[in-house]
Amino acid sequence: MKESVINTVTRILDNYLEVTRHRKTPERYTILRAIYSHKGHFTLDELKKELEEKYTFPVSRATLYNTLNLFREIRLVVSHHIEGITKYEAFYGNNKHCHQVCTSCGKVTEINSPEILTAIDNLALKRFRKDGFNLYIYGVCSTCQAKLTRKRRVQEKKK
Repeated sequence: MKESVINTVTRILDNYLEVTRHRKTPERYTILRAIYSHKGHFTLDELKKELEEKYTFPVSRATLYNTLNLFREIRLVVSHHIEGITKYEAFYGNNKHCHQVCTSCGKVTEINSPEILTAIDNLALKRFRKDGFNLYIYGVCSTCQAKLTRKRRVQEKKK
């Protein structure tokens, strides 16, 4: 992600920590940088592994979990509960988007749909201010479709 975005989210975190009188720990800032440098969705374990390998910054699961919850509170991170797994992603500047979720392998990818963005932007809601949205479209990805087709063909040949 762009350095300017990382600088902006760092300032947001700084301000929040000062106002709420939380400590400004190196863990929080390293985790924030890792999240905003990461492309796409990630699990807690994937982030932990990346912090250890790429940043040589080992951190406990508890610290990571608590930090992600703090970031969710201030809307720097959003969590998705998809197919029984919690995945996270950077939220700042990314608060309107659609996901396609493969119900076979669990792969989640973002899709770009200007029509959906426009429709939701134009949606008039009573006594409610829209801040963003996530849309999930469930189906089977092309890789899994191909595997299922091959499996069916093998089973048909056996008959």
